[in-house]
Amino acid sequence: MSRFARTIGLMLTLGWKASAEQFAPRDLLHYGVLAEELGFDSAVVSDHFHPWRDTGGHAPFSFAWLGALGASTKRIRMGTSVVTPTFRYHPAIVAQASATLGLLFPDRFFLGVGSGESMNETPVTAADWPEPGERVRRLREAVRLMRKLWTEDYVTFEGKYYRTREAKIFDKPKQPVPLYIAGAGPQVAEFAGKEADGFICTSGKGAELYRDTLLPALDKGAREANRDAAKIERAIEMKVSYDSDRARAMEDTKEWSALALPAEDKAGVEDPREMERRAKAGEAKAHTRFIVSTDPDEHVAKVREYVSWGFTHLIFHFPGQEQERAMRLYARDILPRLRR
Repeated sequence: MSRFARTIGLMLTLGWKASAEQFAPRDLLHYGVLAEELGFDSAVVSDHFHPWRDTGGHAPFSFAWLGALGASTKRIRMGTSVVTPTFRYHPAIVAQASATLGLLFPDRFFLGVGSGESMNETPVTAADWPEPGERVRRLREAVRLMRKLWTEDYVTFEGKYYRTREAKIFDKPKQPVPLYIAGAGPQVAEFAGKEADGFICTSGKGAELYRDTLLPALDKGAREANRDAAKIERAIEMKVSYDSDRARAMEDTKEWSALALPAEDKAGVEDPREMERRAKAGEAKAHTRFIVSTDPDEHVAKVREYVSWGFTHLIFHFPGQEQERAMRLYARDILPRLRR
C-alpha cells in the first residue's frame, strides 16, 4: 500500500475492467469470476448500447450482467464505469436498478455515472446530442434526483430535465448506494468532490491532467462542501498491455485504437461501423494510451506514478482478445509487486 493510501485511510484497490464492448455476456462473466479467483479486488463494467467497433463488437446490458456476476462470486466489489443516467435511461430507473443491486450484494456494489457519449444515447433517443454544458447540467440534476429516491419516499421532483410524481423505490438499502462520478475535466471533478463517494477517470493523458488539474479540483470541491476529501475514492481506468512478447503487447492495443483518436474525430459518431473505420486509420497510435511493457518492474514503476499522484483504486483494462492470458500474467507478475 502506498504512503498516500495509508495517509488518507483508503486501501489501494486493484481491479479489473470488464470491457462489455469487447466480449459476449457469458464470456465476460467467465472473466469476472476469474478476476475474483486471481485476486483482483473489483470488477468494473462499462455500459454501452453501441460498441466502439462493429466487427467483433458487443454491448451486453450492464445491470443484468452485474446481477449474474454478484450471484457467481462472493467478495469482489462491483461497479459501473460508467452509466449515463440522463438520456436513454431516466435517472429514476438507474436509481431503482442500483438499489436492487445494493440490496442483493451489500457492501459490494457502487454506481459510477457520467455525462455520456452520443454513440450510446442518440441511436436510442433519436434526439440531437447536446453541448457539454447541458450534459453536465443534466448529470447534476440526475444525481440530485437519484439521491432523493434512495433516501426519501414518494418523491415529487420538478427539475428542468426530469420530473417524478410521488415516485417511491420500495426496495432500497438502508445506506444509499455509493455514487462515483466520472469526468475528464476540472468542472466535473469539482462536482464529484462536492457530491460523490468516488471519482473516476481514465489513464494515458499526461501527468499534468491528473496531478495538477483533476485531483486538485476534486479536493477543491470537497473543501467547498465541507467534506473530508480523504474519504473520496479516486478511481482510474488503467490502460495496460503487459506481456512477455512486446510485439504481442503492442498488437493487442490496436483493438482500442479509437481511444487514441482526437476528441474531434470521435464527436458525433454514433455508428460503430464509422467509428471502426476512423479508428483503423489511427492504429499506429493506439499504444500511446496504454502502458506497454514486458518487464514487470518497469511496468509497476509506471503504474505507481498514478498512485503517487493520489489514485487509490486502479482498474486495469487489458486490450487484447486473450483476456484470460492477460489476467493471469498480471496476477502473477504485477499485482503482488503493487501490494508490497
